[in-house]
Amino acid sequence: MVVKNRYYQIPLPLVDEQKINPITRDLYFTEIGEIEINPDSIWDSSNKLENNLLAFCTKGSGIVILSGEQIPVTNYQFFIVPKGEKFKYYSEIDKLSRFLIIHFGGKKAEKLGDRFSVVRSLIPSVNNLVANREMLFEEIFNNLSKGFHDQNLEYVNFCFGHLLATFIYAHKTSDDLADESNPAVRRSIDFMNKNLHKKLTLQQISYECGYSPTYFTTLFRNETNYSPLSYFSHLKILKACEYLDYTRTKIKEISFSLGYSDPYYFAKDFKKKMGMSPRQYRNRVS
Repeated sequence: MVVKNRYYQIPLPLVDEQKINPITRDLYFTEIGEIEINPDSIWDSSNKLENNLLAFCTKGSGIVILSGEQIPVTNYQFFIVPKGEKFKYYSEIDKLSRFLIIHFGGKKAEKLGDRFSVVRSLIPSVNNLVANREMLFEEIFNNLSKGFHDQNLEYVNFCFGHLLATFIYAHKTSDDLADESNPAVRRSIDFMNKNLHKKLTLQQISYECGYSPTYFTTLFRNETNYSPLSYFSHLKILKACEYLDYTRTKIKEISFSLGYSDPYYFAKDFKKKMGMSPRQYRNRVS
């Protein structure tokens, strides 16, 4: 079963207007929403898509079938289904999946088609005010709630252009980990993700990969543009965002659960990376 938590579908007459409006005709969206797929459920397109579909997984995991290929999808991965294609997503038996989705078209979308990824992992940028995708989705949601008047639609489509760029150019920037990364780097990141509750040292992380701290730091920085400990800190903040978004856990408890011995330092680190305090982040939608 698929549940639509928030969903906006641009009325067809307004979509037609977007197609001829010089400001929006090259790239525009027709639907945007946040959906949940219940455990052991299927989300599919039924028919061939009339527009391209961007699907960004923010919770859970499952399998997507695209062009006859079965591909695992998990938290903070995305895929784009091209116009004219079908897809099926199977959520895991015991896990609810949550996606932010957007249907889009336009001349630019057609030209960018060869750059659409099948499934790609994302590590949000430290420069969060520029590249935080969830906040860009929120900006579009919040403005659509004010109505579908011309200038508002133009504005949210500009926001969408920025949002789409953070996905399709992810592997070309230093803000995301490319799929082609070194196996040792991938192993170290997996190790970090499994130990977010700890205060790991550089020696512990490099030992996991079988390298000296100096050589591993060089290797890791070449792949990600971050030092290992800076990256580990970023993963902790990413996990903190998940707690703040989806639970009512106290901020102090979140800091302790992520290996911070001092809630003040956690708040300072969070604000440095996210551009706002944990409390402001939690209350940003309301």
